[in-house]
Amino acid sequence: MLMSASSDFIALCQEQISLLTQGLGASLSVVYLTQELVDSPTGEAQLIPVVVSPETARLKYRDQLAQGTVNKQIKFGQILALPNHRSKLLTAGLVSAPPSQESESTNTAPPNLEDEYIFSGNQIVLPLIYEGVMMGLLVTGREDRAWNEGEESEIQRIAKTIAIACILDQRRAWLQQQLHQQQVLQEQQRDLLDNLLHQFRNPLTAIRTFGKLLFKRLRPTDPNRDVATSIVRETDRLQELLLQFDQVIDLTDADLTPIPLAESQVVVEASVQKEAKPPLLLPGTGENATDCDLTDLLALLLKSAQAIAQERNLELITDLPENLPLTKANLKALREVLSNIIDNALKYTPAGGKIWIQAGQKKANFQGIAISDTGPGIPAEDLEHLGERHYRGVQAQTEIPGTGLGIAIAKQLIEQMQGEIEVFSPAFNSKITSLQHPGTTFIIWLPEVKDW
Repeated sequence: MLMSASSDFIALCQEQISLLTQGLGASLSVVYLTQELVDSPTGEAQLIPVVVSPETARLKYRDQLAQGTVNKQIKFGQILALPNHRSKLLTAGLVSAPPSQESESTNTAPPNLEDEYIFSGNQIVLPLIYEGVMMGLLVTGREDRAWNEGEESEIQRIAKTIAIACILDQRRAWLQQQLHQQQVLQEQQRDLLDNLLHQFRNPLTAIRTFGKLLFKRLRPTDPNRDVATSIVRETDRLQELLLQFDQVIDLTDADLTPIPLAESQVVVEASVQKEAKPPLLLPGTGENATDCDLTDLLALLLKSAQAIAQERNLELITDLPENLPLTKANLKALREVLSNIIDNALKYTPAGGKIWIQAGQKKANFQGIAISDTGPGIPAEDLEHLGERHYRGVQAQTEIPGTGLGIAIAKQLIEQMQGEIEVFSPAFNSKITSLQHPGTTFIIWLPEVKDW
């Protein structure tokens, strides 16, 4: 477990150190914490000072640490209160410890005894141990006299208080870390559920539309009309269930805001690892890109789109040139991208409007598919937010249902295929747009197959 010290713990240490300074006359006191919790006071432990009194001693320590004259690696039973000098390496029993080979090799220059704190037998070193776990050391000393038995007992009580406070502080940090990880997991699960529900809607809408068209084409005496009626009825029921489910999980921004962790924290470890966010379950995840004929792929999608457009009194215009260059794409992912963009055009274009799907756009080594509509267009302030999850902008104020996920999912999938999506509003296609219906154009760019 990585060690960290909150501002509350630092404040408690400072209060305890003031008892040593004001009550017992200590002229130098240091609280060290280990970089990791140690099960027993044996072996080596990285120790870092978190509270030093007086503060001038901390500044001197930092300067000499930067100059390389202070050991960073300290064994238990050996403590370097300030500069590296054996008169300061004292055990808890007030006996000077012999210098290590490392100490002798790193301390090449003789110390300036007038500028340094020298305590010899007047220094006490106590481990901060609670429930068998070592968390650091308390070092204190004074220049004028040795400690008596009553003062040593008081120092031990102070060390015990700091140790208990430290373990409680670590438990607090652990609980905050667990809370943060739980929040990250919940966010990932919500994103996964949102994606699955959004991907479920498009084929459900297509099935419902096909059922209604089938019902209209059958004669009143045809027994299959009951089958078509049942298809429409069950898809309507599924859509109602989806709507109810959306309302249940429709959390507010406040609900989705993670609880912030304490900012005022002294982290003893040099770095903290970030959680790796797993990829969301999206179409084509884990599959390799293949050579793709855009005309063939669009022909399949346009069957569903044409049926929906007919039901909603929309004119669907297509322009699919033959012998287009092949593109590199993930077929399942690209199908989802095109389905989302076309579905948006069908959804936001009012009855009597037009939708134009054009393949054969060209840019550098990319092939593009342009999808234009005669809808109300997208305000400039919303354009810069397109691709953000759950962002709907002005559309959130309309009665048109939506989750703000279609473009976000499409953008993520296209980026995985090394492509991009461009958005123009008003639409750039003047053949179908007007001042009253400025519309929007989405262009999906995919890399061409080299040497095609």
